[in-house]
Amino acid sequence: MKKQAGEPKTNDKAQTNGQRRSPKKQAQITEQPAPSGSPRAPKKKKTASDEAAVSRTRSVTEKLAGILPGERKKSKKKSEYDRAVDEMKPKLKIIPLGGLNEIGKNMTVLEYGDDIMLIDAGIAFPDDEMLGIDLVIPDFSYLTKNASKFRGVVLTHGHEDHIGALPYLLRQFKVPVYGTRLTLGLVRYRLEEHRILNSCKLNTVVPGQKVKLGCFEVEFIRSNHSIPDAVMLAIRTPVGNIIHTGDFKIDTTPISGEMVDLARLGDYAREGVLALMADSTNADRPGMSMSERKVGEAFDALFKKSDSRIIIATFSSNVHRIQQILDAAERYGRKVAISGRSMENTFKVATELGVVKAKDGLVVSLDAIKNLPKDKIVVITTGSQGEPMSALYRMAFSDHRKVEIMPGDMVILSATPIPGNEKLVSRVVNELIKLKAEVVYKSLAGVHVSGHACQEEQKLMLALIKPKFFIPVHGEYRHLRAHADLAESVGMESKNILIPDIGRVIELTENSARFNGTVPSGRVLIDGLGVGDVGNIVLRDRKHLAQDGLIVVVATIDSMGNLAAGPDIVSRGFVYVRESEKLMDEIQHVAEQSLQRCRENHITEWGTLKTNLRDDLADYLFNKTRRQPMILPVIMEV
Repeated sequence: MKKQAGEPKTNDKAQTNGQRRSPKKQAQITEQPAPSGSPRAPKKKKTASDEAAVSRTRSVTEKLAGILPGERKKSKKKSEYDRAVDEMKPKLKIIPLGGLNEIGKNMTVLEYGDDIMLIDAGIAFPDDEMLGIDLVIPDFSYLTKNASKFRGVVLTHGHEDHIGALPYLLRQFKVPVYGTRLTLGLVRYRLEEHRILNSCKLNTVVPGQKVKLGCFEVEFIRSNHSIPDAVMLAIRTPVGNIIHTGDFKIDTTPISGEMVDLARLGDYAREGVLALMADSTNADRPGMSMSERKVGEAFDALFKKSDSRIIIATFSSNVHRIQQILDAAERYGRKVAISGRSMENTFKVATELGVVKAKDGLVVSLDAIKNLPKDKIVVITTGSQGEPMSALYRMAFSDHRKVEIMPGDMVILSATPIPGNEKLVSRVVNELIKLKAEVVYKSLAGVHVSGHACQEEQKLMLALIKPKFFIPVHGEYRHLRAHADLAESVGMESKNILIPDIGRVIELTENSARFNGTVPSGRVLIDGLGVGDVGNIVLRDRKHLAQDGLIVVVATIDSMGNLAAGPDIVSRGFVYVRESEKLMDEIQHVAEQSLQRCRENHITEWGTLKTNLRDDLADYLFNKTRRQPMILPVIMEV
């Protein structure tokens, strides 16, 4: 086709190629500004078919995101569409299975997609209501349900409330365990006791080392606590960094090693921390926690003035305290003996690993102290919590085979009673004073300092790390609430603070944190070799027996329902039979009348017979004695 004069020249080939370009590229070319002095090309108007295509695309996207028609609104804030897309993304789940609204039993699950890692696995000790129970461990049901996702366990330190449940956990899950040298040394001993050490995968780490557990990368950061080799955890996750402090304090003059690595925590703070999970145990105590070295100074003063035998009770896992006792004994020319199985085991592990250092000949057996002058003896013992089977308890009640408390002995309780143990400790102190021992405890001298951060240290941690979200952990509710209040006092918004609960799921994204549902959780009771076979019903029966005793009624009936023998009455824990023969005769008479009425009413079904007999006796005994013993009918047929 011939061009008319004055028409702009065009490149036919370029025009043809332009027709084959994608709509996106065509739009980019159309929107380019025209050269200077040239007329601007008119914008292409959207046709009805274009509008329909855009509408169909948005409709499909919204349907996938779960937005109903008409829900979309124009707003400067995040749109419903964007929020729905965020909702569809995988989330990091933090699921505490223990350690909240209680002291001990610390265990926390982190889950993202198909990966689960576990922080600590501790025990708690039974309270007064748990008659006959030895230990309490967390419920592993959620881990059992998601066993294929379980990648491993990381440990913060070697206290029983953080490692004690591992033998029960590793019997069920063959996953790797990561911890520092002393922590795993104490774990090995526990696993040997349960005869499962050879089947477990224990991996020793050092501060600064990183390990990979599925999508999680965990860095171990040096910390301070009342036991050496404690660490904090920096966990890189797909949604952001999580800092878990474990149990900690900021001790600028620690007994061994270095102080907590605040510089490394600062590195993570500059990078950005999504959530901080911090120890709340001392959140209601103002100020700073004292350095462990202060206890050494108190020991020095007490050793210097004493010319009698010294007996010191402390936690068996408080290795720093044991070291300071050894140092003081060496300075003042005393020999040291160890009493209590857990103390002996911890001392053995710590000395083998070189964490505790004692000169040759400083530590002697309990038998050897009989031949030493009293001013040359120190005994380190368990029982600082007044436990009924502990070595100090047996000494106080003159039941220890090798150590007898003598007038003038100095007994030092280098520990603070755990909440709930105050009465037990007071009882032991009273018995020791009756034996004319000089008893020294925290209220009288600085012989104990806490291994947990107080308020000013907790504020410092919050100010240093500057987390987007804060989750207080470890402690009773009052501790968690106090820690949340501290976080608000340093500038955190209350909406960014989540006070967790056992089994309650916390979901985190890069920009949000919320509670969403629960998982199976609770406590599993250990009684002897039985794990979980004692529940609330058994505990209720034990409590009933302990409070009101037991009445057993034994009767024999023939095939016609006539009473052939008995009923015989057996009492345990109800009354002293020899002094209550009249009452026992009356109980027997009531039982006979009850069985007679059943025969007259043609009641022969054993279950109904027992129920009637139990009800009649319960009514009589309550009216007569205002007691409600457990009644156990035993009926035999001949």
